[in-house]
Amino acid sequence: MSITSVVNAQNEHQGSSIHELEGFKIIGISARIQNTDGKAVEAIEALWTKFWSEELMKKVPNKLSSDIYALYTDYESDFTGAYTFIIGMQVSAFDQVPEGFVTLEVGQDRYQEFVSKGKMPEAIVKTWTEIWADTTLQRTYHVDFTVHGEEYYMGDQAKVNTFISIKR
Repeated sequence: MSITSVVNAQNEHQGSSIHELEGFKIIGISARIQNTDGKAVEAIEALWTKFWSEELMKKVPNKLSSDIYALYTDYESDFTGAYTFIIGMQVSAFDQVPEGFVTLEVGQDRYQEFVSKGKMPEAIVKTWTEIWADTTLQRTYHVDFTVHGEEYYMGDQAKVNTFISIKR
C-alpha cells in the first residue's frame, strides 16, 4: 500500500487528511471481537500479546516492510457491534500462508487519516475515542486500520497513523 494519496485535502478534523489509497495484501492473525462489556479491550490485548510473545512478525512470508498493521473489518453493524480484528504485515503475495494465519486483501478505498502522537497505547486509545465520538465522520466500515511503523517505538514521541474508511 502506498500512503501517497491521490486526494490529500485537509478537513475539519485537526491533524487529519483524506486519502484515496490503493489496495494491499495482509497476512496476520485474527480474532472476532464482541464490542460489549469491555471484552473488546481484553480480546485485542490478548491478540497483541500473542503477536509479540510468539514473535509472529518473523513468520510472515513475502513482507514488503517491517510496518505492523492492525485492521478492523467484517463489521456486523458499526463500531458498537462485532468485527474481525487482524494484526499482520503487508505482503506481496499469498502463496505461502503459515498455519494459523489469515489473509486479507484490502481494496482501493477513501480514508480519513488520523495521527496519534505520544506514549502508546494511550495515544491510540485517545484517537479512537475521538473517532467514535465524531458524529460528522461518514464511515463506511469497510476496513479501518492503524500502521505501526518505525516511529511506533519512539517512547513518548511515538506516532501511529489510523485510517478510517469513509464515503466518497
